[in-house]
Amino acid sequence: MARLNDNYLKLKAGYLFPEIGRRVKAFTQANPDAKVIRLGIGDVTRPLVPAVIEAFHQAVDDLTRAETFMGYGPEQGYDWLIDTIIDQSYRPLGVDLKTSEMFISDGSKCDCANILDIFDLSNKVAIGDPVYPVYNDTNVMIGRTGEADAKGYYEGIVYMPCTEANHFTPELPKEKVDIIYLCFPNNPTGAVASKAELKKWVDYANANDAVIFFDAAYEAFITEPGIPHSIYEIEGAKTCAIEFRSFSKTAGFTGVRCALTVVPEEVMATTAQGEKVALNKLWNRRQSTKFNGVSYPVQKAAQAVYSAEGWKQNKEVIDYYMDNARIIREGLKAAGITCYGGVNAPYIWLKTPGGLSSWDFFDKLLGECHVVGTPGSGFGPSGEGYFRLSAFGNRENVEEAVGRIQRKWGK
Repeated sequence: MARLNDNYLKLKAGYLFPEIGRRVKAFTQANPDAKVIRLGIGDVTRPLVPAVIEAFHQAVDDLTRAETFMGYGPEQGYDWLIDTIIDQSYRPLGVDLKTSEMFISDGSKCDCANILDIFDLSNKVAIGDPVYPVYNDTNVMIGRTGEADAKGYYEGIVYMPCTEANHFTPELPKEKVDIIYLCFPNNPTGAVASKAELKKWVDYANANDAVIFFDAAYEAFITEPGIPHSIYEIEGAKTCAIEFRSFSKTAGFTGVRCALTVVPEEVMATTAQGEKVALNKLWNRRQSTKFNGVSYPVQKAAQAVYSAEGWKQNKEVIDYYMDNARIIREGLKAAGITCYGGVNAPYIWLKTPGGLSSWDFFDKLLGECHVVGTPGSGFGPSGEGYFRLSAFGNRENVEEAVGRIQRKWGK
């Protein structure tokens, strides 16, 4: 009989979002007349902007003619898309990248998991707590960890608590680690890091021959000046950091699928014999072997995001979501609920009222307000007693959800 990967059996319960789906399904089946407003999973609700749709259609039309037909593209992505992103998104930040250092993919969630293919299991990994579950769970799946303890911490991973006391930004680990996951603007807390804070991490990584996995999926939602949009704005980052970005939330591509990973040629790791090897060529080899690239129409649509008209239209959608975040944040505070985030990220991180546990608040919010959010404990033990609400909703639903919460918990 075939032998399974026992590491999957270490995972606690189900993945967070399917468990939310299970509970919501049970509630709606029992209460078919209830109008449930979903502010949980961070899926977008606004349609793709006209400039993107036009480019999408034109690319599909290209596939209908022999003279413009496109088959397999480069696994790394088309140069014309990569160069557009470098010119329009990185160069304005003062960041110069080579075309060979950027890889187009079908999602940053996938890349954050797949990047582990090129790293040995002996590496010591540090992640924030609370954290986007993919970072933790994929390390469990590949066999880097032991079992989870009573709190949910897995043996073999260094957890860095992110709490009110440290403004939801992790502190440098007290022990030497080899791989560090950082996510700013943060999912789930909405926290951001200043250049000075990120410089501490870059200096630590370079001093300890560590590699930073920098998840910048929400950089387009930064509204305050001076907050870095890329780890490469920090001096020294090109020798120690790999950056992940996504079109999912930036341009509404959650169902279209397009993202990018930047692996500078200077980032190195060592072999068992101590020889330094560039990670760029290993990631290139991995992608060439296991990935066939993002489709031509999708990459054309992604390029249109950075056209003058496309970015103007897209920025209006981002502003719409961030206005939703303001409405949620201000509405919760008016109801006397302590909350964070929602300024540079589309997520609001609230402290559950009345000392309720995260899942008890989930059930109460669903059962009494018919509103769905995400329990903070699903993001890690330090998320217990907190809850995440997403601004990716329709305005009228957001306003109605806030009104329901205020009527229930308002003072």
